[in-house]
Amino acid sequence: MGSLNVNRNVSDAFYRYKMPKIIAKVEGKGNGIKTVIVNMPEVAKAIGRPPTYPTKYFGCELGAQTQFDFKNDRFIVNGSHEAAKLQDLLDGFIRKFVLCPGCENPETDLIVSTKKGTISQGCKACGFHGPLEFNHKLNTYILKNPPNLNPAAQGSSLTEGKRNKRSKKQNEVNGDRSGSPNGEDEMDGKIEAPEIKAKKEDDDDWALDVSEEAVRARMQDLTDGAKGLTINDDLEKPEKERVDIFYAKVKADRDANTLNAKEIVAEAERLEIKTKAPLILAELLFDEKIHIQLKKHRNLLLRFTHDDEKAQKYLLGGIEQVIVLHKNTLLPKVPAILKLFYDADILEENVLLDWGGKVSKKFVSRELNQEIHKAAEPFIKWLREAEEEDDSGEESEDDVEIEYNDRPNSVSLKQQIIPPKQNVGNAGVEDDSEGDVDIDAI
Repeated sequence: MGSLNVNRNVSDAFYRYKMPKIIAKVEGKGNGIKTVIVNMPEVAKAIGRPPTYPTKYFGCELGAQTQFDFKNDRFIVNGSHEAAKLQDLLDGFIRKFVLCPGCENPETDLIVSTKKGTISQGCKACGFHGPLEFNHKLNTYILKNPPNLNPAAQGSSLTEGKRNKRSKKQNEVNGDRSGSPNGEDEMDGKIEAPEIKAKKEDDDDWALDVSEEAVRARMQDLTDGAKGLTINDDLEKPEKERVDIFYAKVKADRDANTLNAKEIVAEAERLEIKTKAPLILAELLFDEKIHIQLKKHRNLLLRFTHDDEKAQKYLLGGIEQVIVLHKNTLLPKVPAILKLFYDADILEENVLLDWGGKVSKKFVSRELNQEIHKAAEPFIKWLREAEEEDDSGEESEDDVEIEYNDRPNSVSLKQQIIPPKQNVGNAGVEDDSEGDVDIDAI
């Protein structure tokens, strides 16, 4: 396995900071295809960052979900990705989160303050210290998962290193500086150093009240940053579980009458299900009084469906389910319901026409979907005719040639208005007298 310079802009063959090349293995097929970064723990150790950080960075850049299996050291990015592409993305991660802005050496540490919500860099080579000067999706993940928060996520080397240091310290206290593996066993039954003994006593006295009241009290005292740590695994859950989390949130807010559009949208974005969220919203917010409820929740729905055809299709699926639940009441009113959503600019014309053109069994059974489409035919027909009229109107306007003249027109407006020609006396004979009007004949 070859090695590369950590800073690949440096071409010096004797550059001291090296890292192994990324080894990627594609597994699975179809929707279950994924890329396992085989040597991510080794690469992460070489650049001095937890392996979760570059893996999550890949997911952000590729728009893919990531998975971490700490027990088996498997770091996974959903989809099929070549090792060369991941290596290029790793260069971006190193440039943003590893190299020092001052000396461009990778001897930096990330200093995370969850309370203040800040991430800083400290360089051990040149002494630089300052905040990260850019915003990235990974920043949020780092704030919720500071370095060394979970030793299992950093690989076994960190835990092992702490154990070795502790053993060495204990050996030195007892005069054994050889560092033999029996050093820890020889400590049994001997006098311990005061600071070690005090630490053990503190550990013995330490206890955590896990009663329901104590847990509730601690949760109330948490800062917003710390509260984020309790939900930092949500994005690693399957989509179905994330949808269930969103469902529970909206249902609780609806029952408490505390629905807040900004919070609902933010939760959907956090769980990365914004496109499918209208399906859940339709199920929870609508019933047989959908015409009244639409006016109440219009602004909330627009935040999801505006310029998003996929979200509109999921909303139509939710409307189908509501109609089926209240079939006797709502099925005859399908045209009126669709027109309400159309007039409210929640559903666009092309989406409705596309929906009306084919029967689907994605959200309800094919038989029920056919009934809904049959009931919707008058509205879909009206929509098509309106579109055809607009198209023909545009064509006729295109055929009219308009001549623009910037010169002032000397003919008065009164002179330009010529009354229609009238037949006086015999048919076919035109009346040349324009101004002679018989008032008595009017």
